[in-house]
Amino acid sequence: MDARTFLGLEPTDDPLLWRLPVTYGVSTPGRFLFGGCGLAAGVAAMEHASGRPAIWASAQYLSYAPTGSVVDFAVNLAVTGHQTTQARAIGRVAGKEIVAVNAALGRRPLDVAGMWTKRPDVPNHEESIQRKIPPEFSGTVLERVEIRLAMGRQFEELDGTPGDGRCAFWARLPGQLEPSSAWLSVLGDYVPSGVAQALGRPSIGNSLDNTIRVVQLVASEWILCDIHIQAIANGFGHGHANLWAEDGTLLGVASQSVIVRVGRPPVAGTPSPDA
Repeated sequence: MDARTFLGLEPTDDPLLWRLPVTYGVSTPGRFLFGGCGLAAGVAAMEHASGRPAIWASAQYLSYAPTGSVVDFAVNLAVTGHQTTQARAIGRVAGKEIVAVNAALGRRPLDVAGMWTKRPDVPNHEESIQRKIPPEFSGTVLERVEIRLAMGRQFEELDGTPGDGRCAFWARLPGQLEPSSAWLSVLGDYVPSGVAQALGRPSIGNSLDNTIRVVQLVASEWILCDIHIQAIANGFGHGHANLWAEDGTLLGVASQSVIVRVGRPPVAGTPSPDA
């Protein structure tokens, strides 16, 4: 299964126009489009339209796309250079802007490389604990991704004791063996899950933005999401995640700012946007 199949992203007769039906499988427990799936759809559309891989992409979430709606993505290849393309994709529901994705795409031949960030010393996926899925996650994108906790607490273990802002888990999409920029975009939107681990109490984070920086794509069935929550203040949280392959390769880096909401997510309905 590739990322476009996972998302349900549909091409049209125009290579610059794409459709994303918002099914339960790409929705949050609140029954609206999972932000990482919106970013992933924009990335996949721009990669296809430009013929180049993503270097970085950033989504600004303007409103919510409720389950059952269709997001139309319009791609604009603003600048196409010899090695780099600057592009944007605007996602709309019934003409209303929902998400704006900006990206740079391309590849440059260069004979130097290095990696200075270090992967955390955590158990491998075989030794990590299967994450328990709360009932309100049933049928959503959060149930489709298999997760094993390498560092952190199960939901029922959040007793109010604050954490250190770090957590890590292994994730895989059954049937998908090779990472892609779009798949990393989906996993990058798990940064808000670190808010509950940091606070030590049930809470959620609605993303204001989501940025993915693609370092190097190598084959890896499982991806380690190493989440760091830097701070929570004035009702907002800020954090990033390093995304690692099983062989220790840094695949990418995701970062977000989120609206922090203390409490469990709703089981149905669409919240009123306040971002």
